[in-house]
Amino acid sequence: MKQSLVIIKVGGKIVEDAGSLDRLLKDFKAIPGNKLLVHGGGRSATAMAGRLGIESRMVDGRRITDSDMLDVVTMVYAGLVNKNIVAKLQACGINAIGLTGTDCNVMLSEKRPVKDVDYGFVGDVKSVNAAFLAGLIEQGVVPVLAPLTHDGKGQLLNTNADTIAGEAAKALASTFRVTLIYCFEKPGVLMDENDENSVIPYLSYYDFPRLVQEGIISGGMIPKIQNAFEALQAGVSSVLITKAEALDKFTGTTIAL
Repeated sequence: MKQSLVIIKVGGKIVEDAGSLDRLLKDFKAIPGNKLLVHGGGRSATAMAGRLGIESRMVDGRRITDSDMLDVVTMVYAGLVNKNIVAKLQACGINAIGLTGTDCNVMLSEKRPVKDVDYGFVGDVKSVNAAFLAGLIEQGVVPVLAPLTHDGKGQLLNTNADTIAGEAAKALASTFRVTLIYCFEKPGVLMDENDENSVIPYLSYYDFPRLVQEGIISGGMIPKIQNAFEALQAGVSSVLITKAEALDKFTGTTIAL
């Protein structure tokens, strides 16, 4: 029987606030068995870019990444945010290692082709070094993945953290029984974004297009749920979208095919 593995993706708003991050890491530590953490940091990147006089542009929840913005996200994601999380995990007694997709070729991407939108230096993941990640996990090490990949030719690429989590989950599903949890500031996918009591408990593949068309699901939630469906189709056991504060309760929106 496969061992279990819980992959947590946590958004920038949570990791950038000391109080919410400390609570998340406490709940993360309490999860039994194998674990992997993926983090964002978009708000910190936007703030840093603003201080440097660099414009931040977003399309459908995804960041346009020119060369200046690539420098910013590399500094913020791989440096400030990632190492802060790793330091706090070590303080909790968790033997964590911070990684980007470049380290030991964890994730190889290709630059997104220009279609309707030129996203700049944004990567679409093509392969995952699952054997390396699995080896770390089996040794009791907790990988902490920052949302950066590379093209194998020396070029760094900004890559959506939800995608990083989904691709890691898919690649590791052949070795582990994977539960993928997306944590953000809401208690789940909401029927009414202004009513936190309107959580959709189960969201199916068939309901998703209708909810997008009706405008109930929009913005950055769209690629998050798309990644969830792709993960399930690739063999991930379960996917949950929830509030970070509810991580210990495993409540929220369960994504189902």
